Amino acid sequence: MPDWTWRYEGYDPAQERLREALCTLGNGYFATRGAAAESTADAVHYPGTYAAGCYNRLTSQVAGRAVENEDMVNLPNWLRLRVRAVDGDWFSPDHCSVLAYEQALDLRRGVYTRRMRLRDGAGRGVLVEETRVVHMGDPHLAGQRLTVTAEGWEGELEVESALDGNVCNDGVERYRGLDGRHLTGVECGATGADTVWLSCRTSTSDIQVAMAARTRVVDGSPPLSPPAAPGGSTAVHRLRRPASPVRPVTVEKTVAVHTSRDPAISDPVSAAVQRAGRAPAFAELLASHTTAWESLWQRAEVDVRDEAGHLLRLHLFHLLQTLSPHTAGLDVGVPARGLHGEAYRGHVFWDELFVLPFLNLHLPEVSRAMLAYRHRRLGAACQAATDAGLAGAMYPWQSGSDGREETQRLHLNPRSGRWLPDHSHLQHHVGSAVAYNVWHYCAASGDTDFLYGEGAEMLLQIARFWARSAVWDPAHERYRILGVVGPDEYHDAYPGAAHPGLDDNAYTNVTAAWVLTRALELADALPAPRRAELYERMGLEPSETERWQDVSRRLRVPFHSGVISQFDGYGELAELDWEGYRRRYGDIRRLDRILEAEDDSVNRYQASKQADVLMLGYLFPPAELSALFGRLGHRLDDDLWTGTVDHYLRRTSHGSTLSGLVHGWVLARSRRSEAWSYVQEALLGDAADVQGGTTGEGIHLGAMGGTLDLVQRGLTGLDPGPDALRLDPVPLPGLSRFHLSLRYRGHWGVGLTVRHGQLHVSAPESAQAPLRIALGDRLETVPPGSSVTLDLPAG
Repeated sequence: MPDWTWRYEGYDPAQERLREALCTLGNGYFATRGAAAESTADAVHYPGTYAAGCYNRLTSQVAGRAVENEDMVNLPNWLRLRVRAVDGDWFSPDHCSVLAYEQALDLRRGVYTRRMRLRDGAGRGVLVEETRVVHMGDPHLAGQRLTVTAEGWEGELEVESALDGNVCNDGVERYRGLDGRHLTGVECGATGADTVWLSCRTSTSDIQVAMAARTRVVDGSPPLSPPAAPGGSTAVHRLRRPASPVRPVTVEKTVAVHTSRDPAISDPVSAAVQRAGRAPAFAELLASHTTAWESLWQRAEVDVRDEAGHLLRLHLFHLLQTLSPHTAGLDVGVPARGLHGEAYRGHVFWDELFVLPFLNLHLPEVSRAMLAYRHRRLGAACQAATDAGLAGAMYPWQSGSDGREETQRLHLNPRSGRWLPDHSHLQHHVGSAVAYNVWHYCAASGDTDFLYGEGAEMLLQIARFWARSAVWDPAHERYRILGVVGPDEYHDAYPGAAHPGLDDNAYTNVTAAWVLTRALELADALPAPRRAELYERMGLEPSETERWQDVSRRLRVPFHSGVISQFDGYGELAELDWEGYRRRYGDIRRLDRILEAEDDSVNRYQASKQADVLMLGYLFPPAELSALFGRLGHRLDDDLWTGTVDHYLRRTSHGSTLSGLVHGWVLARSRRSEAWSYVQEALLGDAADVQGGTTGEGIHLGAMGGTLDLVQRGLTGLDPGPDALRLDPVPLPGLSRFHLSLRYRGHWGVGLTVRHGQLHVSAPESAQAPLRIALGDRLETVPPGSSVTLDLPAG
């Protein structure tokens, strides 16, 4: 594939869901899957359109229990644009002979095209070419251009353009036993000779959604039928045109989308109708869309010349479609599966931990907006802690519209068909992820207003939660955090235990100690009036911060057999017959489902889904991690860390797309050949659907963002501190030549290039102070408008 094109040749129904997810178009406000324009939801296709932050709550009956879930809502399908001979069936690869079929996603311009040659049952051939955009300049607009050429015959074609409100959330098979009918009150209408509109509401959250579609034949002749069918749930516009091999028919459809959450509108219907009516013709729309993408690529440039470059560009494309500059004006978080499908119900997990470090240095205003989403839900997090008998802020593992815990309490094992208790809401380490992102956003951007304002409120409340969660154990002479679940997720209870939860998860405890340490630093750094105001509002007494000091130094970290234990008692669990299970099942990434179907439990074994202890090596550079352990009274040397890495490498099934990323990052500085195999898996996670069918339900945004950050920070050793950009590059075999364009504390477009054992740094012209670069012990100053080339240390 050319570097800027993602292409599929041939029609493969079994791959259609995957292609739809990877060919999704979006602009941060809404996104639409790359489904065939003539299709409806069935076993092959799943058209889906999702607006960021548009959720609705429904209650279903499951296994005799009422189960409440909040979902990101599948909105009306605006893609419907199909054609047929007036006496024939609709042309479709599912119902016609397919003579040729090609799909292409132009990553540079954000344009999706389909080109297919079909023959219907009567032997009539057509060439159908569709071009599609979701506008990056105007976040409420999308458009299609359809050109149909009759091949070997002449006759009349009927074209149907529609907005289909007869949709539901049905894109994830294991959710289909749950209620997915989120839209109600569908109304359709028409305005003028070429525009139809559709309006509906979400049933519980009462968000009004409106779409308007303007459909025109390029030759400008009027339609032959009324533009809308009265009543029903679909607004339809049909027209007929003569066609022949020398007289193709070209139709342009321009769509506007608005919801009642939008600012500066009177009502969604009139806003959508007006926007669609005023939109330019498709060629002009395409030109302005392309210009917007060009600007965005300049701000978020990651140019990798090695084999990984094409995949990284795909990852960046989908990251920018989910979290664009338009997202900065919305009250939304980082959806774990993008705006690309319905897996995880569109919820916000900890994936911002893998995404924001990249955005901090390209689109810091988007990072700030994601953190503002968390701050607006700080009250809900504090109430959750209070309800649990604790204090501070207990952020939910899964978040949606209002900040309550959205994690379902039952989940289906597709392998056994059983509904099982879900204890993942005990992953309280999500609060540490929020604190980590606050700290690192402010370090990269220099945004002290946020750090001393909303950031301080979150960081101190999360610290308060960890200090109150920690209980003193005289037997160990340590504080302990009990009854939690770590990032691994496979382990949610001790074997045979009556209650869920694990004690002293190392990742949870060490990150809690980090939060407490940073909170104390921040409290000291706050301007005195702000500190007094915040302490008074929180009711924070000096005795409480004294406890923070004590807990931050005396939280327990368990060990066994000379390695860090994932949690207390991990070393006492049974060893799994890894080779035996691989021989029997092949792919054992979802080992938990395999064992449960065998009436066994992964809780009995030293077997992890994904990196847990090793996440510490992902978050913290070696010196910082060693200092953290030193503060806790432990010596973390190379032997202890290497032994720990080896221990978990052999006991991890990689049932998450994040796992290969973390392992590759951790190994990059010590065992590069091993690191590259894990990095490759992370790069291919969605493109090759390595998790076996999950990508078709939505991309894995955390893994995509993490691979980009692997280049940006992992391979450069970049640490954007207040005094300098510190760098310590470690190129990998397949990632040895790359260029980044960064935004760092007022410097827009700082260029970093690694190639041929050298680091080239350029500072753009500006009125800023000279850029300071630290490479090992060497400190360089780069005045604006100049550059410097540094030799990398050997080895």
